[in-house]
Amino acid sequence: MKRIAALLLLAWLSTQNAFAFDSFTVSDIRIDGLSRIASGTVFTYLPIEKGDVLTPERAEQAIRALYKTGFFNDVTLNRQGDILVITLVERPSISKVAIRGNKDLKEEDLRKGLKGIGLSEGETFERLKLDSVQQELTRQYYNRGKYNVSVETAVVNLDRNRVEVAINIVEGKPAKIKHLNIVGNDTFKAKKIRDDFQSDTTNWTSWYSKDDQYSREKMSGDLERLSSFYLDRGYVDFAVDSTQVSMSPDKRKMYVVANIKEGEVYTVTDIKLTGDLILTDEDLRKQLAIKSGETFSRRQVEQSADAITSVLSNIGYAFAEVNPIPEIDRDKREVSLNFQVVPGKRVYVRKITFKGNLHTEDQVLRREMRQLEGAWYSQAAIDRSKVRLQRLGYFKTVGIDTPRVPGQDDQVDVTVDIEEQPSGSFTFGVGYSQVQGLITSIALQQNNFFGTGDRVGVTLQRSSYLKTYSLSYFEPYLTDDGIGLGYDISHRELDSGQANIANYLTNSDNFSTYLGIPLTESDTLNTRIGVSQTTIRAFPGTTPRQFIDYLNALNHNTFHNWSVELSWAHDTRNKYYNPTRGSLQTVSFETTLPGSTVEYFKFKYLYSQYLPLTEKLTLFGSASIGYGGSYSGVYRTATDNGQDPPVTTEYGARGLPFFENFFAGGSADIRGFRDNTLGPTDFSAGFRQPLGGAFKTVATAELIFPTPFVKENDNTTRLSWFVDVGNVFKDYNAWSAKELRASTGLSFQWRAPVGPIIISFSKPLRKKDGDDTESIQFSFGPQF
Repeated sequence: MKRIAALLLLAWLSTQNAFAFDSFTVSDIRIDGLSRIASGTVFTYLPIEKGDVLTPERAEQAIRALYKTGFFNDVTLNRQGDILVITLVERPSISKVAIRGNKDLKEEDLRKGLKGIGLSEGETFERLKLDSVQQELTRQYYNRGKYNVSVETAVVNLDRNRVEVAINIVEGKPAKIKHLNIVGNDTFKAKKIRDDFQSDTTNWTSWYSKDDQYSREKMSGDLERLSSFYLDRGYVDFAVDSTQVSMSPDKRKMYVVANIKEGEVYTVTDIKLTGDLILTDEDLRKQLAIKSGETFSRRQVEQSADAITSVLSNIGYAFAEVNPIPEIDRDKREVSLNFQVVPGKRVYVRKITFKGNLHTEDQVLRREMRQLEGAWYSQAAIDRSKVRLQRLGYFKTVGIDTPRVPGQDDQVDVTVDIEEQPSGSFTFGVGYSQVQGLITSIALQQNNFFGTGDRVGVTLQRSSYLKTYSLSYFEPYLTDDGIGLGYDISHRELDSGQANIANYLTNSDNFSTYLGIPLTESDTLNTRIGVSQTTIRAFPGTTPRQFIDYLNALNHNTFHNWSVELSWAHDTRNKYYNPTRGSLQTVSFETTLPGSTVEYFKFKYLYSQYLPLTEKLTLFGSASIGYGGSYSGVYRTATDNGQDPPVTTEYGARGLPFFENFFAGGSADIRGFRDNTLGPTDFSAGFRQPLGGAFKTVATAELIFPTPFVKENDNTTRLSWFVDVGNVFKDYNAWSAKELRASTGLSFQWRAPVGPIIISFSKPLRKKDGDDTESIQFSFGPQF
């Protein structure tokens, strides 16, 4: 108030100065005192021009107009002959706004708010705005339950009529809920009512969930949830009579009491559909989530209205409205419902535009769109388009708006606004895993090559037991129908003895080409044909005898194979990275062709499902089976004539080749057990050697929850509690539930710029003597 009075006094004194001369005709206007503001700006606001007669009244108007701009601390009008002299004292400009001490509120959000009231760098400084800053920041902290907050402002004068504004914040600690009581709940226990509340008294999870920190916004939401709880159970007359919130003297404890009136349960007696239905009454009634004779539920009424609206929006009625009108008979405790349908005009899409795709070509986006230009509007097609764009993995965010075309009530435009993210990388990196040890690699992995949507990969990788050189290319839209064509070529050298596998060396070269054929929106058929050469080097005395016998039966250690693979995938996941809903189901069958060195087949099946439990919790489950075998066996006898009598040995090669066996254990399937160590083993060399097997079963259940200290919409991290069950067996007949292993623990995954980082903390739930277990398993760095 003192500052306002001072400014009014200053303006009054200036006007008194204006009245110190008689009226005269202005021949010219001179402006003194400007350093930062241009003269033209002053003339824009000045209501006086050359040739005007200046009276005391008009002088007062001029002073008020210049003060009103907010640019000046002082305005004085003087006369020199017939020249009007305006002397101005500019307000300083803000050189810098320094914010210190804020932790709960982000600085970028604070600066946006400050800019909204004109307190930002480069703006004219007005001292009155500092009071508004203090009030607004205090209000925001109060909404977060921090009633001990202190906001102090300071102004430092600088040269050239500039100032620095310092905002010092001491946030204090949040007030915690010590008492939260509901009074008047005769039918339901308070614990059940509060299940969906975001606020709670201090409990063992509060250190993570912060649910015991009082917030006006959270409490308002909880009171709405309280109403919904009763209205969804038929209590039409439910009301929150009053709420009392009190605070301890130290502003650290909050006590909340809500007084409610439950009322009686109401039943739905009749449901009508009125208005312009467009579809038949029978078709629309199929969308109703509530039926006559059932207990009234506001949630089911809203779901019914939304379902009818959705059906109409899918056939072009983009702005359809369905208004449920209840008629309440309080004497009989009955409700009759009238769903009034107002479809509006049928709408079609004029044009589709894309924003934010600085790298990705428009055609890459347009081919994923299921809503077409010139076609009737369909919300289902727009939703599907968004999912397909999200699953590309090129974009951090995808948003779709459908604004009306100005002046038209039957047309909309579709605007797709995306934010691109790196969809590939060129890395020269070093990583580490407990199995591979030190990993060095040079890799180019680009899933959106030059913005065309093509995938290109070049990898040169070396670890303690594996060398890999590979080149791959895939064009997902070889044809307009979405048939994709790809090629893979690779060279691989494996020292299996260093990979927790039986001791032998593998050197292989592979080339394959494959087609991806879309069958439906969610189904894809893939076909692959390839040729490979694999050389096995065994070590008598350390390589398991059965592997050596297998090689002896073939009488050579180099395998030339032609193979074909047929696979099918059904994918309804909503995102490429860290999906929250949908499923993935894959089936593949691979076999070598007649004439190959060995004739074998491999069958794989995987089913995984993501179920959203709440907005923040997702349940993930998966199960997989792998099975392999051979079409024909090879048998050979060898006679050693150097012995007396000669000794004849029979060798056999049948079943799945040992270098194609399945393996289990490790961070990829059954966590808590060392990589590749489960299943059949061999001790003939005097030490334990995992052999793998031809049959593998694994199942996983995970509860995925938000990662602490990470932004809510961050899509690069995943934290989960898991249970893994499974094992690998010699063949199908060897399967036994008694041999299954199980583990549980926590898993953290981060898609970091340097490559994926995976850390698992595991504890075996079911193991046997001799199993090789690990409590912590981790890997980081580029792995391809």
